[in-house]
Amino acid sequence: MNIEEFRRAGYEAIDRICDYHSTLQDRPVSARVEPGYLRRALPSEAPQTGDNFDLIVQDYEKYIIPGLTHWQHPSFFAYFPTAGTFEAVLGDLYASSAPNPGFNWSASPACTELEVVVMDWAAKMLGLDSNFYNSDNVGGGVIQTTASDSALVAVVAARSRYTKQRPGVSPEKLLIYTTTQTHSLGKKAGLVLGLNVRALEVTVQDNFALRGDTLRRALEEDRDAGLHPFILIGTVGTTSSGAVDRLGELGRVLEDHPFIWLHVDAAWAGVAMMCPEYRDICLLGDINKYGDSFCTNFHKWGLVNFDCSGFWVRDRASLVDALDVTPEFLRTKHGDAGKAIGFDRGALLDNVQGTVIDYRNWHVGLGRKFRSLKLWFVLRSYGVEGFQQYIRETVKLGNMFASLIRESTEFALVAPPSLALTLFRLEPRLAPPVTLARLNELNRALYARLSARSDIAFTQTDLNGMFCIRMVVGASRTSEDHVRRAYEIICLEGKAALEE
Repeated sequence: MNIEEFRRAGYEAIDRICDYHSTLQDRPVSARVEPGYLRRALPSEAPQTGDNFDLIVQDYEKYIIPGLTHWQHPSFFAYFPTAGTFEAVLGDLYASSAPNPGFNWSASPACTELEVVVMDWAAKMLGLDSNFYNSDNVGGGVIQTTASDSALVAVVAARSRYTKQRPGVSPEKLLIYTTTQTHSLGKKAGLVLGLNVRALEVTVQDNFALRGDTLRRALEEDRDAGLHPFILIGTVGTTSSGAVDRLGELGRVLEDHPFIWLHVDAAWAGVAMMCPEYRDICLLGDINKYGDSFCTNFHKWGLVNFDCSGFWVRDRASLVDALDVTPEFLRTKHGDAGKAIGFDRGALLDNVQGTVIDYRNWHVGLGRKFRSLKLWFVLRSYGVEGFQQYIRETVKLGNMFASLIRESTEFALVAPPSLALTLFRLEPRLAPPVTLARLNELNRALYARLSARSDIAFTQTDLNGMFCIRMVVGASRTSEDHVRRAYEIICLEGKAALEE
């Protein structure tokens, strides 16, 4: 494809993308295909000679679009939202038009410097303490692929810091703390690194939040058993229920254990801190006081297309110490100067201003995408007020749905609503009262009926033995009408489940 052919194909691609989004509401939410459909439809080998690009695009419409679940559909209420804005699409387009691996400043200075700047912008928008700013030259922020990668990097840094302070501790004695409601990222980090994970119990009485007393007891038990917990992954907005671990209590316990790292995973809920009224709910003050690292995903509730996970550390030296591998061919005078600044505040150079960072030492891989460009496009296009308006609207719609559930005689809330997330279940007022086992059976039947529909999407979960259904508002095109229709569908399918 030459430049002019690309120009024509590019115009057509934008037109097709616009047509897709303009008809999105009329499409089914979920893909209606059977496993293996593409293998049956496509040739078993790549073509010997190149296909005409028009044919390739036609096959995209014919074979790929039908197999997509439309996460930006206004009636998609499953999982957590996946952001999709035109500004981010264009940012990705521009970034991919000049591909480079971006592993250090010299590889492409704009890639590093823009990430340094926009991560400080984002930290300020969220209200993070200046210790997390890149410009502080001690902490800093970096864009990771997902919250799972952010947690993995945090565990690596925490392990390195702990074992330097406790040399001689065998790996099998090291312990990662999560909770029974922590995202699977905690267990995944343990699997990848070959480390043991202990999930601390949370209860419905505490709204599934980890408490300080639970942590203190665990520390005492594991100390007596000769084990060495070195990181606690706390959560602001758990996946199942939106629970917020009591970071203040946890932080005060950890003050007696200064070498244990506190990583705060706020993959979904963290973006809400752009609105001042939600900062107390998200425990921003405790994050700033006690957190060693913090993560939130802009590709969830933050209007930036996947992938774009914001990760900040209070002390970048711990991160770089753990991940720095610099063969001679990767050394540069700018990178060496940046290291000097990062580890010696007195070495700050006016012409660098904290923007020379070898980000390859802030994550597992060497090369990295130019993700900061789409984040920059979105932050500039929406501004702080645009983000706040979007978040407040989705929370308002979530609260509206929760109110409908509260007023119902057939449904009940399972946990307090968390921002734009509501957990509910079918709970008819019958005499004698229905047993938990029967309620779970009813709600599994209800969820099966909802899942069989192509015009709406929810997610199931289990909270300490209670089967329930999650409803999350996040798509930018969702309106009150979509939420009311969702409630009507739930009532219709709930009635049918009771009659079965």
